[in-house]
Amino acid sequence: MKKWFGPLAVLTAFLFVIAPILIARAPYESEMLLIQKIFYFHVPSWVAMYCGLLVCAVGSIWYLFKGNRVADRYAESAAELVLLFGLNGLVSGPLWARKAWGVWWQWDARLTMSLLMWMIFVAYLLLRRYGGHGSETLAAGLGLFGMATSPFVYISVNVWRTIHPLTSVVPTLPVDFAFPLWYTFTGFLLLYVALMIMRVRLEEQRAMLDQLYLEGEE
Repeated sequence: MKKWFGPLAVLTAFLFVIAPILIARAPYESEMLLIQKIFYFHVPSWVAMYCGLLVCAVGSIWYLFKGNRVADRYAESAAELVLLFGLNGLVSGPLWARKAWGVWWQWDARLTMSLLMWMIFVAYLLLRRYGGHGSETLAAGLGLFGMATSPFVYISVNVWRTIHPLTSVVPTLPVDFAFPLWYTFTGFLLLYVALMIMRVRLEEQRAMLDQLYLEGEE
């Protein structure tokens, strides 16, 4: 484990301890009132998920062209974090939607595409687990396909009629709303980095055990 992992973990924990205080002090939105504060966890979850998408895509490309096992471990680890943070977004979204829109779920463009993208990475991990020999290559292609869908998820609110606000909302937030949001962005990004380090380390240890096992058989 890297030497700076300990300070990173402490800093991340500190940010998450302070975050509820900042969120509690943030003003209420005029229409949704208290329920709007889910925003401070919902949106950063998706940002962390997009980080996982990017790492998975880069690792998949590297593996497909170079056959690098390290890149493949990064891609698989990132895909698991895509599921984790994506699930947080898919759970927190309906909790917010029930109050904001009066329903738990709407099959509009962004919601539907977000769910489909998340399910692509469920398929990615199932393929890795049960696909047998050669599944790494197929999964790398599937990871790239999942990444290719992500821009459509992002721009969907600007292109199609949806019940989600436009992407221009976040950059134009007043300071009282924006500061807690950027603070939680930072916390979730550091959490992503910490989990990624641990997950890659786990894969490295598994690879070492597999190598020792093969050497023992010889």
